[in-house]
Amino acid sequence: MLSYALFIMLRAVFPGSFDPPTYGHINIIERAVEIFDELHIIVAVNREKKYLFSPEERVAMMRNLVSHWSNVHVDMWDSLIVNYLSKENIKVLIRGVRGVSDFAYEFDLSMMNKGLNPSIETIFMTTDPKYFILRSSAIKELASFGGDVSTMVPPIVAEALKKKYDRASF
Repeated sequence: MLSYALFIMLRAVFPGSFDPPTYGHINIIERAVEIFDELHIIVAVNREKKYLFSPEERVAMMRNLVSHWSNVHVDMWDSLIVNYLSKENIKVLIRGVRGVSDFAYEFDLSMMNKGLNPSIETIFMTTDPKYFILRSSAIKELASFGGDVSTMVPPIVAEALKKKYDRASF
């Protein structure tokens, strides 16, 4: 009797602005690559938001940071995230949360996404407690004053922030 193995590839999308990428983002990615066969990191381009880094800069940083994982892909997207998932036939959306306020916001988004595409499931991943306080906005503010962000972001990101703010003391 022949036996057929059915292989189902678990694929997920982790979207974000990644402006800039933080160790909190990397923590979620590190854990997600252990769960999913393929992970798509989507750098969001929202015409309504003002970013410090261009979409191309954010994609380049993310590609550099995840280059050692063969199952991670980085793309840029300027439309609804549910459209990306539909285009790629991916059913799982990962959202990182640090606390209750993040969860409330992300929960509302997940309900909207579910309304737009009922086949999409959102998985909330809490960040490691040591990254609980990392917010991109606070990191950018600290960097703008020449503060040390080396414990919050990978070295290539710290260097990019230094160049953006043209400070010598990071």
